[in-house]
Amino acid sequence: MSRLSEVRFSSLVWNRRPPRRTIRIAGNEPARYDSLQWRVRRLIVNADDFGLTPGVNRAIVEAHANGVVTSATLMANAAAFEDAVRVTKSSPALSVGCHVVLVDGTPLSTPSQIPTLADSGQFERRLSRFALRAVGGGINPAEVEAEAAAQIQKLQAAGIQPSHVDTHKHSHMFPQVLRPMLRAAKVGGVRAIRNPFGRVAFSAMLGRPKLWKRYGELMLLNPLARQFLRSVQAAGMLTPDGSVGVAATGSLDEELFREILENLPDGTWEFVTHPGYNDAALANVHTRLRQSRETELRILTSAAIRETITQGGIELISYRDLV
Repeated sequence: MSRLSEVRFSSLVWNRRPPRRTIRIAGNEPARYDSLQWRVRRLIVNADDFGLTPGVNRAIVEAHANGVVTSATLMANAAAFEDAVRVTKSSPALSVGCHVVLVDGTPLSTPSQIPTLADSGQFERRLSRFALRAVGGGINPAEVEAEAAAQIQKLQAAGIQPSHVDTHKHSHMFPQVLRPMLRAAKVGGVRAIRNPFGRVAFSAMLGRPKLWKRYGELMLLNPLARQFLRSVQAAGMLTPDGSVGVAATGSLDEELFREILENLPDGTWEFVTHPGYNDAALANVHTRLRQSRETELRILTSAAIRETITQGGIELISYRDLV
């Protein structure tokens, strides 16, 4: 058995397609059934930043009820956490995970418990600085595990058993963060984690120069994907085949989303989204995503996008369907 086939990706079962076959119909030439007829593509549409503001919470619920969002990840240390817990009760089909925050936020642990993560009482604001410290051994993995566990436990104490975990700004792409994250998730009974790596269609980037920098950054980080898979395999966790739409964060439009959907590979993939309302509450939050959140909400509730998914034979699933 190959290394990848040993990883517990539920999508691998679906990816096995019957070989091309030829059948004969009486009185006709042989009919050839092409393997494309057996394509199976599954898509999780996950809304990040659940709990950031009441407006973000409202938008996520709307994008789930009236659109294509199937899952969301809740920030345990965000200002509108309690509001998110409340509205979740009215959306029982929404798969809710934990959006672990280790960058640009306030920890649940006291600073003395996690001095290499937040000695000043706040996490490092910039991901680039956080990454340099993590890769250079400047962050204690035990502190990452403790803080991640505290955030997972806060959701559980509120009556939510997380279906999956991911991280704010995808900080778990770095092995020094991933391994303790996996330990915390397993102890908390969480069986799935976002795969932050994936395909980025260069053709979709060609006409969008403002996305080139982000595209380049993702290409530089993609070599970490193999180590990510090995770590997930060793932990016995589940993960999709990868994420799509990450490079478009903050710049998504309906045309680009349609291109991503039309070029979605076989397997199980996650589309990362950030719907919300650009209101007064959001104005008081440190985030670069403002008007783009309302744009994404319109796209995610678009009838045309729903039709593209249906016509493309893409099955919408949630993280609950992985476990």
